[in-house]
Amino acid sequence: MGEPEIRRRRDDDLKACVEALATVHDADRYPAEWPGDPRGWLTPDGMLGAWVAVEGPDVLGHVALTRTCDVLASDVGLPPEELVSVARLFTTASARRRRVASALLATVTTAAADEGLRTVLEVEDGGEAAVALYERAGWRHAGSRTGDWTTADGRTALLHTYVAPGAGTR
Repeated sequence: MGEPEIRRRRDDDLKACVEALATVHDADRYPAEWPGDPRGWLTPDGMLGAWVAVEGPDVLGHVALTRTCDVLASDVGLPPEELVSVARLFTTASARRRRVASALLATVTTAAADEGLRTVLEVEDGGEAAVALYERAGWRHAGSRTGDWTTADGRTALLHTYVAPGAGTR
């Protein structure tokens, strides 16, 4: 198995992205609730770009960048216009332990930095593997708050904000 290709997502990737997301949802309950329109969910409001990890015709992973909301900007202590948010990051089971999520995260962090922007993200407390990924990559915890939704196991979501290396926090 070679290294998967990381590239900008194309419209014709969406079917394979939805299929990959379905496997992630079945295995990991991400997203917590299956969206009524998974293609739309993969293309959130404020999306600035999306990337995929592919191996042949298979999508192994996905990530998007979106505009940053005021709440995340406040957590980080920077104006929202200086930030972009990582969203819809996932990898399939076959991509795990192959550094695919790390490569996707590095790709969007570099794309943001090339535009003079800093990347932030939020992760639910139950996402231990995701938190470990972010912390291994040098991301810093910038704050936590209660979410307005319930996790798959019935808890009120606890969201943690992380900021990419090199970005200042208050």
